[in-house]
Amino acid sequence: MRELKFHEKKLLKKVDFLDWKNEENIREVKILRRYYVQNRADLKAYNKIAGQIRKIVNKLKLLNKDDSYRIKKTQTLLEKLYTIGLVKTQSSLLDCDKIGISSFCRRRLSYLLFKNKYCETIKSAITFIEQGQIRIGTEVITDPAFLVTR
Repeated sequence: MRELKFHEKKLLKKVDFLDWKNEENIREVKILRRYYVQNRADLKAYNKIAGQIRKIVNKLKLLNKDDSYRIKKTQTLLEKLYTIGLVKTQSSLLDCDKIGISSFCRRRLSYLLFKNKYCETIKSAITFIEQGQIRIGTEVITDPAFLVTR
């Protein structure tokens, strides 16, 4: 390889070809493929919400167990997460620590159609949704990222 000229060195001074920023995204790519998520911004939003939930849970755990504020906020948090479908039971905060990106992806309409065997693959479920063939209540859903609550 030839030596870089001055202007080329100047342009490439801030670029490091040996160490990429997005090299640690193997987990993200696995989730994208498993749940056939088309928009990477959805995953980032799910990750941000899951992080905020974990942050709230950790702050609630720091409070005294007999504190009325902790009991009240714990019940409301568990109730909301249960109605969304992110936790299976409203028993304790231990279930809330396990919430991650895949918890949100499992509540997407396309995955639920696949899981309940309305479609053979998630990709075919997405095509049905985008064509407008799926209706929830009286509303026709055309977004495959629609989160289905209980």
